[in-house]
Amino acid sequence: MRSDDAGHRDEQDAQLGALWRQSAHRVHAYALRHVDVSLAEDVVADVFLVAWRRIDAIPARATLPWLLTVARHTVAKHHRARRRGRDLEEQLARVADLVLTAPRLDERVTEQDALLRALALLRDADREALLLVAWDGLSPSDAAKVAGCSAATFRVRLHRARQRLTAHAEEKPERRPRPVAAHTSLTTAEGRP
Repeated sequence: MRSDDAGHRDEQDAQLGALWRQSAHRVHAYALRHVDVSLAEDVVADVFLVAWRRIDAIPARATLPWLLTVARHTVAKHHRARRRGRDLEEQLARVADLVLTAPRLDERVTEQDALLRALALLRDADREALLLVAWDGLSPSDAAKVAGCSAATFRVRLHRARQRLTAHAEEKPERRPRPVAAHTSLTTAEGRP
């Protein structure tokens, strides 16, 4: 049995060698029409690897068409792999862009903390003006009705509250005054009876 197997293997090797000599240049030319030079040699190598594995399946009269069909499938496989590679690169670039452009979480937390602390330092009327517009989403005219003042008065109050909030948010923590209690009345917060 072994001598038959060895003889069959020698016959297959001779067949593959002849196939290579007759068709490798044509498979290479086909590959060059569909991929760049650096990939063309890989396509030829892949085609003949398939031919070596399936040497008994190659039709005797249609070897070139069979090889070119394998080459077509191999080229398609390379194109799919390249597309997947480009897609992956694009996805990684988008993720990297998001990471680079998104504010860092610790910076965001620090900014929010500073803003909340600054908000706590405001007088009740200032805090209420800001929250009616920014938190509740009211227009200044509607917020003025809720606050019980004219629209012009509310706009001035809102403008000044924004200025005070910005000033408190930009202060260094050691220079900030102590926050006013949230339920303190305006007269107590301003120091008047």
